[in-house]
Amino acid sequence: MEAAVSIALAAADPVVQQFMARTEALEHEAVADARLPDPMVSAQVVNVPTDTFRLDQDGMTQALRLGLRQEIPAGRTLAIRGRQRSSEAEAEHAQAELARRQITLETRQAWLELAWQEQAAAVLRHSRSRIEQQIESLQSRFAAGGLHAQALLRTDLELALLDDRVAEHRRLADRARATLARHIGGEAYRPLPDRMPEIEAVELDLNQLRPRLVTHPAVAAKQARIDAAELGIELAKQAYKPRLAVEAGYGLRSERPDLASIGVSLSVPLFTGNRQDRRHSAAVRRSSAAQFERDALLLDLRRQLEQAVTDWQRYRERLALYEKVVAERARDTVEASVTTYANGQTDFAELIGSQLTELDTRIKQAELKARAGSAWAQILFLTGEQL
Repeated sequence: MEAAVSIALAAADPVVQQFMARTEALEHEAVADARLPDPMVSAQVVNVPTDTFRLDQDGMTQALRLGLRQEIPAGRTLAIRGRQRSSEAEAEHAQAELARRQITLETRQAWLELAWQEQAAAVLRHSRSRIEQQIESLQSRFAAGGLHAQALLRTDLELALLDDRVAEHRRLADRARATLARHIGGEAYRPLPDRMPEIEAVELDLNQLRPRLVTHPAVAAKQARIDAAELGIELAKQAYKPRLAVEAGYGLRSERPDLASIGVSLSVPLFTGNRQDRRHSAAVRRSSAAQFERDALLLDLRRQLEQAVTDWQRYRERLALYEKVVAERARDTVEASVTTYANGQTDFAELIGSQLTELDTRIKQAELKARAGSAWAQILFLTGEQL
């Protein structure tokens, strides 16, 4: 199973690549948004007389005036925009890590589902061959008049039902294999081990696991978006400060000295009620919404963790019960039924019933191992790989 996880993580999954591409795009934007806008260059012919359009007729005429203008955004707008894009990049990077965890979870759960479905089908096929052997002995007894036709009909019915169960387990195995192939490709069609992985013998404490949820990639992504929203508040505050523009010019004249000029322009944010105030209020509410979204996510992750730990503990308890009591009792019942049937003390229906019960017990053990393993995979998804 862990080999399948390694293959899945090593593959260039499109979902992970998508988030990594977004991360790189936002990192580039963070650098660009923190820089001043491009300066404006102008070239003019100024104060040309309209009667002759001669450039040397009037002393005020500037044959060529060159100008340079640089706008400077208000306050710390540039620095805040760069930091905001960096926070958004962190959110996308966290989403990529979340996608990797999701791939790990889906690979483990699909592998476990495939393993137990194939094991169940194998157990059913083995039981079918055993019942077929019993049919041969029944047919000889029926020919000798020592058995009613009902017993043979019952056996044929059980065989048909076993075939149906095998087909259903194969269907579910194929579905699980398709999910596994989504992440590891053709490796999903390789034979699986005959035995299910052993269940981790670890005692879990929810009080120690809950704090780990804060470091979950989904929470990290929400926190990065909160940081970006809080920077949005700071960005809205900068709009109350004036924007600055620095201008410089140089004019060439034909007969008189050239002219030079320099100046500064400022925006005057006087009427802020329907612009700056509104944008600031919107930024504050956007930040609050991001906080609530993170809190809701933590509550949901906490619920998932408690459910996963409960499932894991209860599946382990049930598995221990099956291994220590139920499976042994089922085997003893089969042996007793075979003995009593051979001695003519019980009927064929009871013999078949005991065998089917023992069969169901073995299949249930495989299912419980898979369900416990799936719950453990969910716990690792929520809290991290190191427990």
